[in-house]
Amino acid sequence: MFTPQRNNRTVALGALLGAALLAAPVAAHATAAPATAPAASTAAAATGLDDPAKKDIAMQIVSSAENSSLDWKAQYKYIEDIDDGRGYTAGIIGFCSGTGDMLDLVEYYTQVKPGNVLAKYLPALRKVDGSDSHAGLDPNFTKDWAKAAQDTEFKKAQDHERDRVYFNPAVKQGKTDGVGTLGQFAYYDAIVMHGDGSDSTSFRNIRKRALTKAKPPAQGGNETTWLNAFLDARVWAMKQEEAHSDTSRVDTAQRVWLKKGNLNLDTPLDWKVYGDPFHIG
Repeated sequence: MFTPQRNNRTVALGALLGAALLAAPVAAHATAAPATAPAASTAAAATGLDDPAKKDIAMQIVSSAENSSLDWKAQYKYIEDIDDGRGYTAGIIGFCSGTGDMLDLVEYYTQVKPGNVLAKYLPALRKVDGSDSHAGLDPNFTKDWAKAAQDTEFKKAQDHERDRVYFNPAVKQGKTDGVGTLGQFAYYDAIVMHGDGSDSTSFRNIRKRALTKAKPPAQGGNETTWLNAFLDARVWAMKQEEAHSDTSRVDTAQRVWLKKGNLNLDTPLDWKVYGDPFHIG
């Protein structure tokens, strides 16, 4: 699932890289925009990713990349160690035992429902934060996670933390930058994968990198040109880590819709991730 570091985690995991922001040039995609871009930009502003239907589409697209399935609601129970140095990865947004957001989730769940089946793992989750250790979690943590996922309150807790840490900040920044639904999704997918910490590949620094090549609509820039610059910077960030060096979730999905001028992320949508085709009608 979504494995890179998130939030402002300061622990250096083995796969995390600290390359300088301007160490490599951004690709040339962020140059000219189609003559029709301004009109398309206006249309895109009409809908946001926080529209319930668009949000569901966003979750399906992310799930296609992370779980090879559009059924994102089946992922509440998901949990495994994918050997990326971040311990267990689980749930609808890939909460990791090694990056702290799983700890945040279980702490919140325990506030809402004291004595839940995962509460007893809080001491262990605090100890393993920043590592790939399973100390104090095995052998029953995965079974208890699946059991918790049958609880409506735990599903709501996952939704809450997804929105608080990833979805809402992405949509807010997207609206501040004046981008439409596709742009907001590009931000969301980036913050899910890269987090919003201080390292060079985090969402905020991907955006800063793009700003060296273009301006968002809110600063007088063209939306298509800006999103191409952002996606170029995102691809650079992905290539800094072997686990995300396959950039098809950008190249054969987001970039395809951008080239078509689908700034509102309207259906039908067709795309490929890792060579697998997907469709939302």
